[in-house]
Amino acid sequence: MRCLKIMRLLAATMVTVSLAACSTGEGSPAGAGAPDELGPYAVGHTSFMVVDAARDDRELPVDVWYPVDDADAATEPRTEYPLTAGFTLPSEVAVDDLPVSSERKRPFLVFSHGFGGINTQSTQLMEALASHGFIIASPAHTGNTTLDQSDPTPAEKRVPDVSFVIDELFKLSNTPGDPFEGRIDESKVGVLGHSFGGSTAMGMVAGWAGADADPRVDAIGVIAGGIGEDNFTQDTLSVVTEPTILLVGTLDPNALANHRYAFDNMPMTEALFKVEVTDANHTHFANVCDIGDMLISIGLTPDQWPGIGAEALLQPYNDTCTEDVFPIAEAHRLQNLYMVAHFKRFLLGQVGYDEFLTAAYADENEPAVSFVAK
Repeated sequence: MRCLKIMRLLAATMVTVSLAACSTGEGSPAGAGAPDELGPYAVGHTSFMVVDAARDDRELPVDVWYPVDDADAATEPRTEYPLTAGFTLPSEVAVDDLPVSSERKRPFLVFSHGFGGINTQSTQLMEALASHGFIIASPAHTGNTTLDQSDPTPAEKRVPDVSFVIDELFKLSNTPGDPFEGRIDESKVGVLGHSFGGSTAMGMVAGWAGADADPRVDAIGVIAGGIGEDNFTQDTLSVVTEPTILLVGTLDPNALANHRYAFDNMPMTEALFKVEVTDANHTHFANVCDIGDMLISIGLTPDQWPGIGAEALLQPYNDTCTEDVFPIAEAHRLQNLYMVAHFKRFLLGQVGYDEFLTAAYADENEPAVSFVAK
C-alpha cells in the first residue's frame, strides 16, 4: 500500500514549479523591479470547492493565492500544501487565510496543472505572482488528477473548468461580505499552465476540444505545452491575437517542436514571445526535485527508491536535480522572470517590463535563453 501511495505521489512530478518577482505600483509606466525576485506583498492562501450545476454538479477543488497588505501579514504558521498519501510540502512564503489586500482591485490569473497532476504543483510560481499583486486560482481538474484519472476525455473539460473558475471568483468579488469582495478587476484576466495545462491556456484564447475561446482572457502563458498540430490547427492559431508567451526547454523535444509550430503559425500581434531555455527539460518546469528532496528529507535516499516502488522517479530526478545538469533553481528563476514580466506588462500595462521581454535583454543577461519576439 505504501508503494502505491508513493507512486501516486510521483505521478504528480510531471507538472510545474517556481519562485520569483518584484515590481512598481499597478499601472506605473516605468521603473519595473526585477521580476525574478519576490514582489512587495506578503502572500495569503486559501482553498475551497466550487460546484458547476450546469455540468452535472461537477466539483472542482480550487486553491487561491493573493497579495496581502503588510499591516495584515502574519508570518506563521506557513501554509502546508497537501500532495497525497499524507505528504505535504511546506511553504516558505504563504500563510493561510490572511486578509486579501484592500489597496485596489487586482488582476486575476488562473493556472492549469499538467495531465494527471495536482493543482498545487507550482506553488512557488503562484506565490511569486501573488507577491506581485495578482490573485491567482488553480483548480484541480476532476477526473484528470494524480488520484483520479477516471475521465476518458479530459481535454473536453479543461477550458470549461477554467471559465467556470473565472465565473466563480468574479461572483465572490461581487458578494457582499466575502473575503474577495471588490478585490478582482474583471477587465484584467490571464491564464497560464504547464504541459497539458499549457494546452488549456492556449485553448482559452483559441478554443479547444469542442469548447469556444473565453473572450474575458486577455493574455496567456504556455509552459512546455501541448500546442502542436494534434491539438491546434494552423487556422485556429492564425486568429489568436492575445499577448502570448511560450516557455520551453531545449531538452524537451516534443514540447519544443510544439512551441515552434505554434509560434510560426500565430500572427504578428501586440506581443508574441518564444523563450527557449538551453539544456532544460520538461521536468525542469515541474516539481520533480521537490518530491525527490522531500523523500530524501524523510530518510528515503535514492538508492532506496526502487525498494519503495519509486524507481520511476530516479531518471527524472537524475536528469533534472543533480549537480551536473542545468540547475533547477535557474530554470525556476527564468520561468518566474518571464511569466511575471509578461503579465505585469500585458495585464497591467506596466511598460517598464518591456526591457525584460526583448532578445537584447536575454543576449546581455541570460546566456541560457534564446528569446524571439514576433
